Amino acid sequence: MVALSEVLTDLRDESEALDRLVSSLSTEDWSRPTPAPGWTVAHQISHLHWTDSVATLAATDPREFLGRLSAILHDPSGFVDRTAAEGLAPPDELLRRWREGRAALAGALGAVPPGGKLPWFGTAMSPLSSATGRMMETWAHGQDIADTFAGDSEIARAHRLPTDRLRHVAHLGFRTIGHSFTSHGRPEPAQPFRVELVTAEGALWAYGPEDAPNRVAGPVLDFCLLVTQRRNPADLALQAIGDEAEEWLTLAQAFAGPPGQGREPRATR
Repeated sequence: MVALSEVLTDLRDESEALDRLVSSLSTEDWSRPTPAPGWTVAHQISHLHWTDSVATLAATDPREFLGRLSAILHDPSGFVDRTAAEGLAPPDELLRRWREGRAALAGALGAVPPGGKLPWFGTAMSPLSSATGRMMETWAHGQDIADTFAGDSEIARAHRLPTDRLRHVAHLGFRTIGHSFTSHGRPEPAQPFRVELVTAEGALWAYGPEDAPNRVAGPVLDFCLLVTQRRNPADLALQAIGDEAEEWLTLAQAFAGPPGQGREPRATR
């Protein structure tokens, strides 16, 4: 089993990589629209800061977190957009808040007693799961920012190569297969899944029993783009065998909460 310290180190490294990307952008670039409808680069960083902050609150003051959660549930479909907009500030201020917030989160998760559980949106989780979720979100929102500048030759720093840190996103994507179905009002799969992913270096990452009737295979990066809903399944080199596996490609989401909106196929844009 992966250790909390390992995930926190990878979360720090992922955050620092994104920090290097955004910290050298111009003020105008912070206002660029990203692939997330209605969100600029600044919205993306504001959202990461807000989520880090509430994750810290869940680890340090669960009662206060549950009070905020009760208020959020009055607007379950709009609170993500609303809180991202409410946190907007000049780039220097946003960067300062985000840096301080992610440092506070690392300290808070590391201080949770062994066996401790933290409240979250619709569930409770361990510090390890919380850190893994933050790793997934940081990578996913960083992907949105990188995609914003993908065609800009003057911002080559936005090109991100896959790293071994994606193992946390991939594992979370596998663990949340059942959640992907239930969040869309479907029953959990009746049969187990086998997921076989190939890294850029040719290594195999495999999850689930070898004889599982539902199978998904393809590149690690494509799998991570799918479960974070950063690409439409039609744009990815993933193969599914089994009716439930084929259906899961259209439902996959590694994040908590209601069904995500996903992305339209790039060919139709």
